[in-house]
Amino acid sequence: MFDHEIRDAAERVLTSCRKHGLKVVTAESCTGGLVAAALTAIAGSSDVVDRGFVTYSNEAKHEMLGVALDTIDKHGAVSEATARAMARGALTHSLSDISVSVTGVAGPGGGSAEKPVGLVHFAAARSGFDLVAEHHVFPGDRDGIRRQATLTALSLLAALAER
Repeated sequence: MFDHEIRDAAERVLTSCRKHGLKVVTAESCTGGLVAAALTAIAGSSDVVDRGFVTYSNEAKHEMLGVALDTIDKHGAVSEATARAMARGALTHSLSDISVSVTGVAGPGGGSAEKPVGLVHFAAARSGFDLVAEHHVFPGDRDGIRRQATLTALSLLAALAER
């Protein structure tokens, strides 16, 4: 189902989380659950993965993760502020120690001069640590952008788990 690069990245997350006794939650928009799917495609991942939120709509971000509507109105769904709120909300609404959020414009439409197709914001949170946020503008088509976003989210989780 997933290529070797994604599978290897997911294995690194699971190994790091097991080593440090961490549970994971994902909060995904443009990836539509691909990060959680990559983790749970590996047998035995239930000892690490608590749950995944697919919050594609603004209403879902608000209702499921507690993202303030003011945050979305002021900064947009595709923003660092929203990604940060999604990562914090995922921790609050789960039994997890570590979270990752993904929100972006996967295309082919929906982009603008300010927020082009390929722009993806990420945030990762771990209890007791500073939240990490970054963004990228990935080239390619919808599938390629979502694949790169999934890899980036898995890499952020693995790095934060090793802190």
